[in-house]
Amino acid sequence: MSKELSKIIRKIRTGKGFSQLEIAQKLGISRPSYIAIEQGKRELTLKEAQALAQIFGMDLKEMEKGLAPNSEKYKQMILAYLREAVPADGRIPKTKLAKLLYLADFAWFYDHLESMSGMPYRKFQYGPVPDIYFRVIDELFGEGKIKIENTEDGAMLISETRGGRRDELPALNAEEKELIRKISKKWKNKRTQEIVAFTHKQLPYMVSHDDEIIPYEVITQENPEDVY
Repeated sequence: MSKELSKIIRKIRTGKGFSQLEIAQKLGISRPSYIAIEQGKRELTLKEAQALAQIFGMDLKEMEKGLAPNSEKYKQMILAYLREAVPADGRIPKTKLAKLLYLADFAWFYDHLESMSGMPYRKFQYGPVPDIYFRVIDELFGEGKIKIENTEDGAMLISETRGGRRDELPALNAEEKELIRKISKKWKNKRTQEIVAFTHKQLPYMVSHDDEIIPYEVITQENPEDVY
């Protein structure tokens, strides 16, 4: 294995807060064997490389290129939706918000062949959603930028905190903000189950297995009216 790929793997692992022992255990190998991988002294099998990419929440190509999702931009996408896609009470269900973010990333890929945030989305029952979605929501809450309210029926509603100066969302360019506005306009008054059903019928979700990273490339095979 090349020294460059070894460095990429180490950089991604440390960036995501995993220890060498944790990764070794997840791969089913010894810690010394994993250390040898990071040192470029041991080759990864294809199965191990695919498993490692899954652990990192990336696809294999992203891992090989050393690509990492932009969590700060993803946070700003969340705030943009909280200003555009919410009803009069300013609150949006957590599940619906996750689907809106997915639509923005995959719609952006449809036109530009790259994701807006770089987030890898995994197929879950109520997916697609990035592995770090819930952590990012918790971070925004901890930063005092959003409120989280639980309803009696178990739903979780999210809204932007009021008061003070709103962030200008510099990570998003004008075209990205416009796409978010268009998606918001379409789905603003739709129920969560409607957007869940829509994303589940899209090709990227349908061709993926449970818990698998959903391939962005497949969205380019959708009809334009079915992208968002």
